[in-house]
Amino acid sequence: MKRHLYLFILILTLAAFGQTRAQDVVAPTPTPTPLPTVPIKVDDKQNVQPENLDGVPTIAPNYRQDDKSLPDLGRVGVDMLEQKPLSLKEAITLALENNKDIEVTRQNVRIAEFELQSARGFYEPRFSGQTFYERATTPNVSIFSNNATTTNSSIVGNAGFTGSSPRFGTNYSATVSNQRVTTNNPISILSPQNNTSFNLSVTQPLFRGRSFDQPRRVIEIAKRNLSLTDTQFRQRSIEIITNVQRAYWDLVYALRNLQVQRDGVRDAKQQLEHNRRLVEEGQLAPIDIVAAETQVANIEQGVYEALETVGRAENVLKNLIAQNKDDALWREALVPTDSVDLEAPRTTLPEALTLALENRPEIEINKVQRDINEIDKRYLREQTKPQIDLTASYTSSGVGGSQNPDFSSPFPSPCQTDPNSPACQQQIILLNGLTGSSITDVFANRYPTFRAGVTFNLPLFGDKTAKANLGKSLVQSQQINTQREQLEQLIQVDVRNALQSIRTAEARLRSAAISRDNSQKQYESEQRKLDAGQTDVYKVLERQTALITARSNELRAQTELNKAIADLQRATGNSLKANNVEARLR
Repeated sequence: MKRHLYLFILILTLAAFGQTRAQDVVAPTPTPTPLPTVPIKVDDKQNVQPENLDGVPTIAPNYRQDDKSLPDLGRVGVDMLEQKPLSLKEAITLALENNKDIEVTRQNVRIAEFELQSARGFYEPRFSGQTFYERATTPNVSIFSNNATTTNSSIVGNAGFTGSSPRFGTNYSATVSNQRVTTNNPISILSPQNNTSFNLSVTQPLFRGRSFDQPRRVIEIAKRNLSLTDTQFRQRSIEIITNVQRAYWDLVYALRNLQVQRDGVRDAKQQLEHNRRLVEEGQLAPIDIVAAETQVANIEQGVYEALETVGRAENVLKNLIAQNKDDALWREALVPTDSVDLEAPRTTLPEALTLALENRPEIEINKVQRDINEIDKRYLREQTKPQIDLTASYTSSGVGGSQNPDFSSPFPSPCQTDPNSPACQQQIILLNGLTGSSITDVFANRYPTFRAGVTFNLPLFGDKTAKANLGKSLVQSQQINTQREQLEQLIQVDVRNALQSIRTAEARLRSAAISRDNSQKQYESEQRKLDAGQTDVYKVLERQTALITARSNELRAQTELNKAIADLQRATGNSLKANNVEARLR
């Protein structure tokens, strides 16, 4: 048997040797002629390894922080033991009373009230007048006087009463003029001489300005501006209420998250002590203590971050409700007292849209703009009418005084030539009449003047300016209507989004509640597995972290639902009524 085996091995060896010799005698393959080589330029920067990168400065080599003490655990400028309970209603009230934007809007309303009073002042009757004394000396240029100069002394007193009618555009005036003149002119019969007159005048527009004019236009626009600023005040109040609601619930979440992080530190330290006992019992390796200690440090860092979030959220709310920077509120820790379990309103989309179109201030603002445009169109149509006015006036005058002692007639006097002549008697009657009372002449209607007429001002080729202004106002009317349609569509989108946000927030709250419940069960289960040696400490710490996050997210979901409710109130314009707030001037 062995002989056959040795023979078989010898045959295989000879066969392999023969094959090798056959390959050696095969003609060699000719070597190809080498191609001319082209030198390739290699960028040295591409060959540098990352660890060999040059030019990197050495900054703080071998840095390590050995101080592991905790910093001050508190909020800047706030005494956490000086707590101020605060309800949402109180926060809204403080915001409406102290917020600077609200105060500015409130002042705008008062400005609009004064502008309306100013516009109405046009129709208040005016009493005007003047009085003065004047003495004038002039050279004599008359051949009837021998004086080189003439001196006149005057005492003037005038008074007038003017006004306008807001109904038909009628303008009226009544004036009284009184003048006492003393002169040394020898040809003046009277010195001193009293001149008195009383005048009544009325101007009535027949076409342009009879039914509507500029003063009435200003009054009507001032009325609309007053309602506009009042609506803007209500709009700003709604915005402030919504901002306060959102800030209030953000503070609620921040405080809840701080509590969760604090409880997380407590649980992490308990888990650390539990792990140490397991190490002592030999169930865990000593290195597992390091992971638990790291977990405690990370969650302690979360407490500081949560504390910062509380400070920021509280500052936002205080900025809305504090009276000024010196308010004692800044030093206090706000404690929300309202329950977070708000119930979402059950309303349909058509109901919410109807409520929004009735209550949204933007709709009212658009309506006021349309009313002002109607006022402009009415006035500009009036300006295209012809300007024709009816005028009438009545004047009663009087003259009186004493005979001038220096009077010297340049003509022969009838009384000197024939005292009994009719001309002399007429001169005596005239002189006696002139030396009477000027006021008596006025009331006796001794020298009346009546005037009645028509004044007109008509463009030769049509009033192109008035027609162009009217055309502009008509286009603006179409523009306002287009803006109204766009506004209604935007409000619809706003309401739809608000309703959808509430549904999403409700779903998020449900999911967060389930997640928190399950995370609690998983954490407890993982702890039991660790005690039984069926898992490692890293999974326990992972479940612990997940539980802390789930607890925080649960109230975050509830606060997001509360803010979605506030947004729906704003979208429907119902924030004031829903929070029992009446926005008014002080």
